[in-house]
Amino acid sequence: MENHRAIPPGYMTVGEIAKKMGVSVRTLQYYDKEGLLSPSSESEGGRRLYTDKDMIQLHQILSLKFLGFSLGDIKHRLISLDTPEEVAQALREHAAAIREKLTNLQDSLQAIEALHEEVLAMQTVNFTKYCDIIVNLQMKNEMYWLIKHFDDETLRHLRSSFDQKSGKALMDRFKRIHERAIALHRSNTAPDSEEGFAFAKEFWSMIEEFSGGDLSMIPKMMELGDKLMEYDNDWARRIEESQEFIAPALESYFAKLNYNPFEQKEESHD
Repeated sequence: MENHRAIPPGYMTVGEIAKKMGVSVRTLQYYDKEGLLSPSSESEGGRRLYTDKDMIQLHQILSLKFLGFSLGDIKHRLISLDTPEEVAQALREHAAAIREKLTNLQDSLQAIEALHEEVLAMQTVNFTKYCDIIVNLQMKNEMYWLIKHFDDETLRHLRSSFDQKSGKALMDRFKRIHERAIALHRSNTAPDSEEGFAFAKEFWSMIEEFSGGDLSMIPKMMELGDKLMEYDNDWARRIEESQEFIAPALESYFAKLNYNPFEQKEESHD
């Protein structure tokens, strides 16, 4: 009771202001330590005392914190702003930061929902594949779901051969080449023409880049292509149409070079 009577009228202890404002004593002690809000006075017994003015400042701090401002922003910038224009500019900048966070959160939510579907489809726990799927989602690779069909050897090859940038570049190149094959087929370009030869050369260069010279990867690529065609009818039709030009163009290309990479691969094992 003596301690209570020692507090002058108009002052509050840390416990009292904490109760009134719905915060913890530890929070107020932290604000004091950080120089964000210090008590205006101290009792004879050494108790730190707050005033109504301190409570108003605490209300400002809590309101700005609710808006998502960091304590650093509040301490070093917002409290000291003097004009409506300065306050409005600070709010505009913070609104832009929040919009960016919302976009990132939306991307994260979509990735979580997509991964959820893949986890159920895989019917097994494989955090390595989960990570690969997430990386492809970050790359906005529409074919991220093919990851679950890759075997461990193929995934190791892809991880060691490509990073996010080069992997995306290869996927974009893959799509462009197939679209070009469709265009050449529709324009009735002869697969054994000069243009067909140039196309086949570029296509085979892409295959070698993907496989790293390991032709055992090609059957796996074909299996993945079959999986893709099962899931996407439109893609299946486009792949089938592109193959009508790609297959004869490659056959003509290898014939002109008098070269069969598959036979040479078999001979190298003899």
